[in-house]
Amino acid sequence: MTQQQATAPLNVEGFLADGFGLRQQLGAYLQLSTAELEQRLPRSTADLAALHPGAFDAEKAGSFYEDTVGTVHLLELAAWHLGSADYIADTLRLQQQFARGQVLDFGGGIGSHALAAAARPEVERVWFVDLNPHNRAFVQRRAEQLGLAAKLTCFRDLDDPALPPRFDTVVCLDVLEHLPDPAGQLEIFASRMNPAAVALLNWYFFKGHNGEYPFHFDAPELVEAFFRTLQLRFLEVFHPHLITTRAYRLMP
Repeated sequence: MTQQQATAPLNVEGFLADGFGLRQQLGAYLQLSTAELEQRLPRSTADLAALHPGAFDAEKAGSFYEDTVGTVHLLELAAWHLGSADYIADTLRLQQQFARGQVLDFGGGIGSHALAAAARPEVERVWFVDLNPHNRAFVQRRAEQLGLAAKLTCFRDLDDPALPPRFDTVVCLDVLEHLPDPAGQLEIFASRMNPAAVALLNWYFFKGHNGEYPFHFDAPELVEAFFRTLQLRFLEVFHPHLITTRAYRLMP
């Protein structure tokens, strides 16, 4: 795929059309034929679950996402974004409302939100942070193919000195429930937000009725600490979208 060879514009309608060219890009990155890709996408969730060690050690959660899941996570995320396109599209609509300036996409996965943000004129630069090296490499390649490399850069973690000290927008979607200390992550976000910054956050602290979400943390004390920190550090900003993602600014 050459620069700007997208099948649709990098907006909500473009995402609903083909996920910003996701199938073609992922097949090329993984060196899979169209038929092979279509065979692997439906079973990707089961393939990822098979990598789960059972009792999830909170201290090893980071290394699990960085080292163990490999490219299987790319397939699982792609299947989810393609199969739940309406849900992702609503979060993109919300991002369109708030994203501006220096944008942090924390745990951005396959990059749907990072790419859409980078394409917006109100956004100066997108800083994509994700532990998984395959996610970073794939998103960087997508940005290059879509002509967005000058506005999007990938990093392993927030401690990288190349990152700006403060952000105007923080995007952290479907990530907090995977962290052993989500309250601590909120504190980090608060310390890296400009005074007028907005954070777009959601969470799902639930392992499922039958353990179908083994990667999620749901200990009551962890959840309580999260909500106490959220209420102490952030004030919710109303938006009209009927979705689970919320918008927050720093508590005055």
